[in-house]
Amino acid sequence: QVQLVESGGGLVQAGGSLRLSCAASGSIFSINRMGWYRQAPGKQRELVATATSGGSTNYADSVKGRFTISRDNAKNTVVLRMNSLKPEDTAVYYCNYALVPGGPYWGPGTQVTVSS
Repeated sequence: QVQLVESGGGLVQAGGSLRLSCAASGSIFSINRMGWYRQAPGKQRELVATATSGGSTNYADSVKGRFTISRDNAKNTVVLRMNSLKPEDTAVYYCNYALVPGGPYWGPGTQVTVSS
C-alpha cells in the first residue's frame, strides 16, 4: 500500500556528486523513518543514511562528511546528496520506508556507478 519511487542514479567519475531522491505515495504515515541502503556486488545490503520524521539522522561511518540526507515531510520525500564519490560507493541503492504499519517498504533500487 506504500509505493517508493526512486530517481537520480547514474554513472559519475570519482570525486563527483549525485543526488538521489525517493518519494513515498499511497497509504503514507506522518511518523516514519526514511532512508537509503546499498548493496555492492558480493556484499550484503548495508545502511547508508536514514532520517526520521522528527528530524534525527543516522549515517554509516563510511559516508559521514560526504553524504547528506534531508526530508520534505509535506512531499513525503527524502533526498540523499552524495559528494566526493569514490569507486567503493558503487552499488545498487535502495530507498527504505520504515517504522510504519506493514513496513518496512523498499524501493526497486537504482544503480550508482563511480569510475576511477
